[in-house]
Amino acid sequence: MSGNEFSSGIYLLIFALAAIAIILLVVLGRYVGLWFQAFVSGTPISLFNIIGMSLRKIPPRIIVIARINTYKAGLKLITVADLETHYMAGGNVINVVKAMIAAEKANIPLSWRQATAIDLAGRDILDAVKTSVNPKVIDCPDVNRGDYITGVAKDGVQLKCRARVTVRTNILQLVGGATEETIIARVGEGIINAIGAAETHLDVLEAPQRISKLVLERGLDAQTAFEILSIDIADISLGENIGARLKADKAEADKRIAQAKAEERRAMAVAMEQENTAKVIDMRAKVVEAEAQIPIAMADSFRKGNLGIMDYYRMKNVQADTEMRSSIAKDEGK
Repeated sequence: MSGNEFSSGIYLLIFALAAIAIILLVVLGRYVGLWFQAFVSGTPISLFNIIGMSLRKIPPRIIVIARINTYKAGLKLITVADLETHYMAGGNVINVVKAMIAAEKANIPLSWRQATAIDLAGRDILDAVKTSVNPKVIDCPDVNRGDYITGVAKDGVQLKCRARVTVRTNILQLVGGATEETIIARVGEGIINAIGAAETHLDVLEAPQRISKLVLERGLDAQTAFEILSIDIADISLGENIGARLKADKAEADKRIAQAKAEERRAMAVAMEQENTAKVIDMRAKVVEAEAQIPIAMADSFRKGNLGIMDYYRMKNVQADTEMRSSIAKDEGK
């Protein structure tokens, strides 16, 4: 081999090595940048670990930034492996880290295990921590819908209310605890019960805070993800007089019942009258039939000799005299 050929081989080898080095620098450049960022932040992470994240389909930048934030916030017990595990489980690593930092600064007891469990359960852990620090107000019912909580006092007057419930998150019951809809439903039920226990609607209008007191004493936040701090009656107004309407409806129903019974008695009287009329007609028919038997009996008496002609004339005279007296009596009565 000549010297020129040897020199050309060396140049080719150097060129190939340089090309490979450039390719490696381009490929590993982003990993080196993340490694250097972690190094200068005081939270060194192995370069091979960063490369391994990419091979495991885990975004290295998310894990590195999350590790830097937790370490700088004093949460040194949260390791890179914890962050990777939560990401691979389908969790929102950045959201959980922000929630942990916010809880640490606000002196809210929250462990990594609790935070990841809450996040994997589908709850917004960051919003829960913020609500625990800054309580939020829930309109009961929703003002945008224009609804009211409607209750009826013992005097029958309807009252329409709106309440504002101030709550903060109960971290310990966030997993498995009831949501805002349950709080709204329970508060509505408590307000209805409180109004129904009032003797008159004036008692409620005079002191609406009695409703809040009674509702708070019921412990409506049990088994929920929130702790109720206060219940304030934002609006209360009069509705219908349900008691008066019910009494009017009852009176109308009683009147209809009485009318029905009276109609029943009238129908029975009419039926009885018609029955009596039929009986009278029947009796008259019997009288006519009996009177028709008289001439037959008289003829039979004549044939047997039990009745004479003079007896017959005396009977006719008596009948004529009786008819004359009845006629005179009718004329005098007029």
